[in-house]
Amino acid sequence: MPHATPLPVSELKSDENPKIASDALVLATIRCLAADIVQAYKGGHAGTPMGAAAIGVALFREAMRYNPRNPLWLNRDRFVLSAGHACLLQYINLMLAGYEAWTLDEVKRYHSRDFKTSKAAGHPEIEQECGIEVTTGPLGQGIANSVGLAIAAKQLATQYNKPEFDIVSNKIWCFTGDGCLQEGVGQEAISVAGHFGLDNLILITVDGTIDNCFTEDVPLRFQAAGWNVIDAGRPENEEDAAREISTIADALQQAREHTGAPTLVLVRTTIGFGSRKQDTGPAHGQALGDEEVAYVKEKFRLNPEERFVVPESVRRSYAKVIPRGAALEQEWNDLYSRYAAAYPTEANELSRRVAGELPPNWQSLLPTRDQLPTAPQPTRKSSGIVVEALASKFPDFVAGSADLLESTFVSWKGMTEFQKPNSGLGDFAGRQIRYGIREHSMAAIANGLAAYLPQSAAGTTGFIPIISTFFMFTLYAAPALRMAALQKLRTITVATHESIGIGEDGPTHQPVALASFFRALPGLRLWRPADAEEVMAAWQYAIEGEAGPSVLCFSRQAVPLLEGSRRDGATKGAYTLATYPADSSTQAPRLVLVGTGSEVALAVSVAKKLAAQGIVTSVVSMPCMELFDKQSAEYKRQVLPSNKALVVAIEAWSSFGWARYAHASVSMHTFGHSGPQADLFEMFGFGEENVARIVSDFVDRHSSDLPGVGEFEELLLGHVTH
Repeated sequence: MPHATPLPVSELKSDENPKIASDALVLATIRCLAADIVQAYKGGHAGTPMGAAAIGVALFREAMRYNPRNPLWLNRDRFVLSAGHACLLQYINLMLAGYEAWTLDEVKRYHSRDFKTSKAAGHPEIEQECGIEVTTGPLGQGIANSVGLAIAAKQLATQYNKPEFDIVSNKIWCFTGDGCLQEGVGQEAISVAGHFGLDNLILITVDGTIDNCFTEDVPLRFQAAGWNVIDAGRPENEEDAAREISTIADALQQAREHTGAPTLVLVRTTIGFGSRKQDTGPAHGQALGDEEVAYVKEKFRLNPEERFVVPESVRRSYAKVIPRGAALEQEWNDLYSRYAAAYPTEANELSRRVAGELPPNWQSLLPTRDQLPTAPQPTRKSSGIVVEALASKFPDFVAGSADLLESTFVSWKGMTEFQKPNSGLGDFAGRQIRYGIREHSMAAIANGLAAYLPQSAAGTTGFIPIISTFFMFTLYAAPALRMAALQKLRTITVATHESIGIGEDGPTHQPVALASFFRALPGLRLWRPADAEEVMAAWQYAIEGEAGPSVLCFSRQAVPLLEGSRRDGATKGAYTLATYPADSSTQAPRLVLVGTGSEVALAVSVAKKLAAQGIVTSVVSMPCMELFDKQSAEYKRQVLPSNKALVVAIEAWSSFGWARYAHASVSMHTFGHSGPQADLFEMFGFGEENVARIVSDFVDRHSSDLPGVGEFEELLLGHVTH
């Protein structure tokens, strides 16, 4: 297509206000750079960066307080891009602000074939040293992450700030779009933030036309949730677009100064601004096309023949960011030095947490095996012993529940709830959070808490977020738990009532196949301890083991403290509990029964019966498949000698996944039922006599052979429930 002769950059100026003219070039550069990059690699999202360019400038150049040369400064403002598809807007602004990791070449790696070590992922991925606070992408997650970051900042401020020493005073900024506002997790988090009055949280949302599916009065909804709302409006015409930066910056300053409630800043934008495709679906997530990119450049009076251009004058417009950030940090460093001299105990504890170090000898707070109750009790109560022992002495603990606090045992004596100080219910120093019945946002908020302070080299951090609900309802939280695994965030989910053992609540509340999903997630550890001793191991690993989330599944029904259970064995994922008969130590087992949770006690009882029939049987407890998978081949062969003995798994969940470890399983293959838990185990075939019979039959059928690949058997298939 024919191109008009572009004006030189120097002619993009205004006699009325040279600064506004410079801003016009800044916006044109950001928009055209985004369009160029997406066009170059025929993929990505340029529409929102083009439409929201002024928001990016107002945030990164004007409003936020941070130091690009020290991205980990404790008191920095945090920025979360909940609308993760708009990441080019963030990458470009990080480059312009002076982050050393973000060169123009690095930004250009977005969607390129040079992707293996690229920081410019298609959606932002956590790398706090480079200005990316959390991983976002699934819409709405970032809103909830921001609420978690805001809770973390409020807690630290209330715990450690002193008169004339505001050590923690930062703000959390979250950029979102209409998609995030439609997602349930976003709505849950908005409600939580309003309830707690998190006035350190500022949400900036873009507003376009989606009348075909979303016609709510967004400001009114936020006000009803307890938010302050500021409408930054829209420039009246294209020529006023550059003035939008100062208008938005003024609105952001108002938001910073507001107290008592979180703030929503509403900015009306046009997706794909400057293109003939603006305000249409195609402007969102695809390349505009060469002709359209040229058209955009002409419209903004740039040379359509040039690509990836960032004029020095545009970089100079951000030149104040680095010295301003350095001055803010130096001022804070001076304040902290005086604080440390005046309050050395608090300063030492805060420094430990910022370094991600756990309190010295914290494991000694856990009861030894000899100190554990000997009477049978639910593993959820054994978990409560850990919480009671650690929480009051461990300021890193932040525990909460989705309205099941009394059932999940994550409370402790003398706890204070996290609540608005004027509520009469608690204060911002509280470490017990009532999330309400909002499982999804609870898990995503926990991710924000876990991300507030950096991880140590060992993967530990100064916040240990603990969330809790019934195991079945972690399905509501699954997307956020997946995001925790993706980011290697150390969160701990206490998931109680984890099988048909929940009893009368029935199949709606009885998980059958849920564990298969969590076990398949890379980096997440699902634990199902057999007794109180293994509960100690699960908690210890969740706190100090490899970085990443843990889901701890605990029983409602009582289980005994098993003879032979060992926490050092449990931390290997699986170990041999015992072999029966007891005098058969020199005789190789013909059968290995491997169980999890309450079914390990069942396996012990069955093994004793089979031993009486002359079948030498070992019992293996496997509380965590993922950790067992990490052991040496020699250790795995020692525990599960599947080439020498028959291996049968016993677990009141789906058999999916057990073919990796066993020749057969005694498992659930239907949904559960409503009834007394002991009767349900009998009803579904998990009675001691029935399991002994079907396993014995299986051994008889394979008296001279071992099943091969693809011959895995579900021994309860065809079992008649009556």
